[in-house]
Amino acid sequence: MAAEVIQAAGHQVHVYDAMPSACRKFLLAGIGGMNITHSEPYNDFITRYYDKAKWLAPSIQAFNADALRQWIHDLGIDTFVGTSGRVFPEKMKAAPLLRNWLKRLKDAGVEFHMRHKLIALDGLQATFNYEGLDKSKSADAIVLALGGASWPKLGSDGKWVGFLARQGVDITPLESTNCGFHSHWSEHLQTKLAGAPLKGVSFSMKLPDGSLMEQKGECIVTRDGMEGSLIYAFSKHLRDAINVRGEGKLTIDLLPDLSREQLILKLSNTKAKESLAKYLKRTIKLDSIKSALLYEAYQKEDFDTPQKLARCLKSIPVSFYKTKPLDEVISTAGGISQASVNQHFMLKKIPGVFCAGEMLDWEAPTGGYLLTACFATGRTAAEGVCRLLAD
Repeated sequence: MAAEVIQAAGHQVHVYDAMPSACRKFLLAGIGGMNITHSEPYNDFITRYYDKAKWLAPSIQAFNADALRQWIHDLGIDTFVGTSGRVFPEKMKAAPLLRNWLKRLKDAGVEFHMRHKLIALDGLQATFNYEGLDKSKSADAIVLALGGASWPKLGSDGKWVGFLARQGVDITPLESTNCGFHSHWSEHLQTKLAGAPLKGVSFSMKLPDGSLMEQKGECIVTRDGMEGSLIYAFSKHLRDAINVRGEGKLTIDLLPDLSREQLILKLSNTKAKESLAKYLKRTIKLDSIKSALLYEAYQKEDFDTPQKLARCLKSIPVSFYKTKPLDEVISTAGGISQASVNQHFMLKKIPGVFCAGEMLDWEAPTGGYLLTACFATGRTAAEGVCRLLAD
């Protein structure tokens, strides 16, 4: 995105990429459906960047979800809004969009240099490793878009932290976000039910400001914790709680579509000599994994009446003690601090070097917010480059 803006301003752009082909992480994001942005109103959209919303707002206002969709349309790809409000390109594939984009960039004169791994930066001189040999290149301005530390096999391994920190750039430690979490399950759940999908549930968590975050969805109960979209939505808050207190807690409502009164009515339909498992399956269609989570949290005497059982089913406490490691997560939090860059994301310690995307210290949930901010910060950095070169 930065290359497009800078080349359009009349400057020659060279893109150096560690991978054999361009945009591999972008293609990975398109597996299972290319969620490019979100259609919700801007005032809601910007809050998805948590405490960094004010910092990112100028970039995202300048290239918001509507502008991003128009940009995709200009590349000859239609978009549509899914039932969740998420925006997808037609056929939900990343490859057609990427092919059109790369062609437009190359036709405009952008030159690509693949298999060039950035290993050092000295002012406006970058050193790359290319097929085992080190080679240095100088430029009038540099935009770094090196990613965080998720998906290292695709190039974003976070090793840039070392050579930037040595030059005095303030960097908040990289941490997992949009990630799974570790929990202590019983041996029965670990051996018999690991990998089971947990569907049609609601998670809730009390946040530090006293508000309650609630969200319905689904996830996977793994041998050592949980993975999946619903737990990812709580990842920032769970991680922050773990960092402060050593554990993050949330509450699961196993049957959010039924009120406690409705549950009590259904559960009151008892039969003599019926096992608890059959009773729960017959009256409320409780599957094995939900039953297991009930037993993880409570003893049988805790739910020996329909009233008590209804209360327990709608308030399963779960505690997590650790995030999944960086190389197993969708994205990372942390990165180059706001204080280290100017309004166009130029490093104050290394004039002429700009940063964009996940390198910067912000995070967002899945839903198109990550890609939107990467595109928007790339454009802001490019505008900074153009201003610098015009002086």
